[in-house]
Amino acid sequence: MELTSITALYMERQYLSKKANKAEYIELYRDLQPGLNVYWNGFGDPPSITYRADFNDIEFNRERQRKRTLIKGRFAGGNLGWIMPDELELFAAAFAKPLDKPKPRHGKLLELILHEPLTIQQMKEETGMLVKEITPALHRLQEAFLIYEDQYDGEWDRGWHGFSDMFPDINLKKYTRHDALKILIQRLVYRLVCIDSKMVKSLYKLPEKDIKAAISALANDNVMTETEYGYMLYDDFVKLKSYSKKPVKSVFAMHRNDVLVKSNEHRLKERFKHSYPDTLYYLLIDGNFGGAVVGKFRYTPEHEDVILELPHDEASERKNEILQAIRYFSGENNQVKRYQGEIIQ
Repeated sequence: MELTSITALYMERQYLSKKANKAEYIELYRDLQPGLNVYWNGFGDPPSITYRADFNDIEFNRERQRKRTLIKGRFAGGNLGWIMPDELELFAAAFAKPLDKPKPRHGKLLELILHEPLTIQQMKEETGMLVKEITPALHRLQEAFLIYEDQYDGEWDRGWHGFSDMFPDINLKKYTRHDALKILIQRLVYRLVCIDSKMVKSLYKLPEKDIKAAISALANDNVMTETEYGYMLYDDFVKLKSYSKKPVKSVFAMHRNDVLVKSNEHRLKERFKHSYPDTLYYLLIDGNFGGAVVGKFRYTPEHEDVILELPHDEASERKNEILQAIRYFSGENNQVKRYQGEIIQ
């Protein structure tokens, strides 16, 4: 088994070597939930799995939001994400953070919302509390799956409902976290081909001991197996012995909410250290992370430099290809000032 074969297979599973149609995209989305919007540039936008679809997936997911076939919640580390409603029991089991020690404001807001759905402005009028007090309290109740924010369009004034009022048939105790993680990890490893516990922790923001326990259980059941590169599905371990495809030559500027970045974030931050305020994007080159675009996030990102882990000759040879990939994602008006520290003329 060669690392290049693993890379080629995960690019195939991620639809980076061939774009997904709508049916394939829905399956991909399911496996990579919760869906996230484009980092920094996507405030208020529907989620997107950038580059993977052969159609406009932001508009496709906007329609899914409108029909409530994608619903909003707080999952990995309390971050917002979008899942399919029939997955609620699974995601509640994995990510719910019980409210064991509620503060008075939690109880007051929950009582109001359970009486009737309210917007934040209405809660402010009812309680006299400030928005800056109400909002974090709502987020904490949301993490505990006690309330639901009904965002089905782009409007800011959204109603908050009792969770059980919106989803009366949902059994939040259907799965244990251990069983839920086993399902989520199987999906994830199918799409990434090879993982380790730190990658799962980086993505899901859950305790590594819980993740390791789920991986060990899957290995004990011969669903997954450990290799020199990490854990993979046993079926893929067999498949890769005769899999001879090579990674597609390509460059993608990957935003920081992309699943490939999120699952490797702990390593990427160490590999691509710099003195600029922000890392704007990471560069996926032939299926492997080989660089970063750095600068500062403002109203539009300021692209100061491109730093690469490529041999000098290859970095020079592929300069136009790399810059074009950055422009493709960020827009023609967001020009990069430097390439490998040298000012671009």
